[in-house]
Amino acid sequence: MKITLILVTALLLSPLGGRAATDPSKPNIILILADDLGYGDLGCYGAAKVKTPNIDKLASGGRRFTDAHSASSVCTPSRYALLTGEYPFRKNLWGPVMNPSPLVVDVTKPTVASLLKAQGYATACFGKWHLGFGDKPNPDWNTDLKPGPLECGFDHYFGIPVVNSHPPFVWVEDHRVVGLDPADPLRYGGKAETQSFPEKMLKPAMSGAKAAHALYREEEHGTTLTEKATHWMRGQKDEPFFLYFATPHIHHPFTPGAKFKGSSEAGRYGDFIQEFDWMVGEVMRTLDELKLRDNTLVILTSDNGGMLNEGGQEAWKAGHRLNGELLGFKFDSWEGGHRVPFIAHWPGHIPAGSVSNQLICQIDLLATLAALTGSKTTGPDSVNVLPAMVGTPDKPLRDQLVIAPHKEKNLALREGRWLYIGAQGGGGFNGTKVGDHMLGGPGALKFTGEINSDIANGKIKADAPSAQLYDLEADLAQSYNISQEHPEQASKMAKQLNEVQKHLHSTP
Repeated sequence: MKITLILVTALLLSPLGGRAATDPSKPNIILILADDLGYGDLGCYGAAKVKTPNIDKLASGGRRFTDAHSASSVCTPSRYALLTGEYPFRKNLWGPVMNPSPLVVDVTKPTVASLLKAQGYATACFGKWHLGFGDKPNPDWNTDLKPGPLECGFDHYFGIPVVNSHPPFVWVEDHRVVGLDPADPLRYGGKAETQSFPEKMLKPAMSGAKAAHALYREEEHGTTLTEKATHWMRGQKDEPFFLYFATPHIHHPFTPGAKFKGSSEAGRYGDFIQEFDWMVGEVMRTLDELKLRDNTLVILTSDNGGMLNEGGQEAWKAGHRLNGELLGFKFDSWEGGHRVPFIAHWPGHIPAGSVSNQLICQIDLLATLAALTGSKTTGPDSVNVLPAMVGTPDKPLRDQLVIAPHKEKNLALREGRWLYIGAQGGGGFNGTKVGDHMLGGPGALKFTGEINSDIANGKIKADAPSAQLYDLEADLAQSYNISQEHPEQASKMAKQLNEVQKHLHSTP
């Protein structure tokens, strides 16, 4: 760390303009978290049917990780792990929280935002929250929505309270629904106000609040959130800041702004990626405007892998592989569900154009940012991976990683080259019909043409092993389950997974 501080000091003494930071150990931090962005969705990760010049530039100026993971292949538990440094299975979180749901984060425990706020950072979250509000099973959306993001350490919040595919289809700012008319409150039940998603998917529906709904224009989400985030950045140029930019892109429904429609070769799915790339570019241009790029750590990643919904199927037919060569999709314990893009950019500290194959996880951000800023904050399952960002460690920083899919029985353990899954299948969606929103698991392989030794004609074979083991160094595509060839390794990892679940933490 001493070397890093010397480098930062030298940087701040140069005539760059902008903020003259009083504490050189505290760079600005921007965390850009995409929604459902797959391992193969960016140019710098091999995509050819979509163009992502701004993100590719971020990678070429920093470090691209090839073995980075979300702690879950599902949105809410993944975001919980990222903010708290705790495995979501400890909270019994396996699926997305929908309305009505109280806040799933314990506000008495540290989060990435609260640790940085305690270190003197201004903190803000713009975009998708999806971690619940209030402390009761049925929060009242017509009063203060607290506890929420502000009680988790953010000074300011503006964004989508749940997910862009489900009610209530309103903006929330800090503790209140934006534009709410007391004479027309939000109500549970009735016909949901939505522009572009099938009514059958909107359970439980919420209705009322027509004035608030009128402000929620789906095709303007990208510009609205980008303008809000960059405006906030301009107001923080004289103090260290932490921006958590959790975009609704590229979650379904795919509603890019007018100038991005038809802009890609991968349908609506690709168009939404290209709008996301523009949003990243605007954030970086704002840093340049404020002359703060060299004193800002930017991390870009995704909450889980790409999803083979209708838009994903459309992109696949066009020749775009959402998760590259990886098997599976969002919700799965297969690699496509949780191996995600991860780019770290910090000029003068992170070598430009570098690539790392270190095993890391978003759950590690709490320990990593604590180490970066000198905080003593720790998380139950968070590992400091700062050395993998700014240097080249000669040994793995993580020896194990637990990954949670949608189904509890498919909880997985990564150890070095090995991935163990405690059940058959992917552990996610199992739709079988092309065009089905829930196409996934064994049934999806019929559509994608991917190969797995346990599956034939879209179904698990009768003689398939009861658990799965893969050597990812030899078989990253997970084409062959070798649990029967290596029963000792499978048995050992099954016991290790059980031990991790018994304890309250996995790190010292």
